[in-house]
Amino acid sequence: MSIKSDHWIRRLAEQHGMIEPFVATQVRESGAQKLVSYGLSSYGYDIRCANEFKIFTNVNSVIVDPKAFSDQSFVDFTGDVCIIPPNSFALARTVEYFRIPNNVLAICVGKSTYARCAIVVNVTPLEPAWHGYLTIEISNTSPLPAKIYANEGIAQLLFFESDEICAVSYADRIGKYQGQFGVTLPRP
Repeated sequence: MSIKSDHWIRRLAEQHGMIEPFVATQVRESGAQKLVSYGLSSYGYDIRCANEFKIFTNVNSVIVDPKAFSDQSFVDFTGDVCIIPPNSFALARTVEYFRIPNNVLAICVGKSTYARCAIVVNVTPLEPAWHGYLTIEISNTSPLPAKIYANEGIAQLLFFESDEICAVSYADRIGKYQGQFGVTLPRP
């Protein structure tokens, strides 16, 4: 298994729709406005979060249970800037839709720009033959409110190609997050 370069990522994105929409360069500004970078990098792809968020709240005092998760644990928010309360988190989805090939594993890791502000993106895999919009968890580990910018970089994907196709892919085992479109809550 080897990590893949920008040439390989570009080829799979353009010829096989692995990333849509695909931005073939690193975008750092729009006019005079500085952005948290997104798009193709040397050995990965910086993904963006859409403007749909679910912000964690304890207003309803429900118990957090991954086997019986209550949507009352979140407040829905749509906008260009999401404020995550101190020591809390939000769920978001990517702007990009992914189609991961059978012999590829992608790993989602946080960007250092946010990490240096105590904002952490959960490390998560995109398994072989998975497709959909990625739901990402963004934690504000600071004691202060934190801003997240929609349509700007939030995390980076690193791609690894195997020498062989896996015996059982995410699609083969009918994974519970296959084909997700919106911000998706935990499923038992």
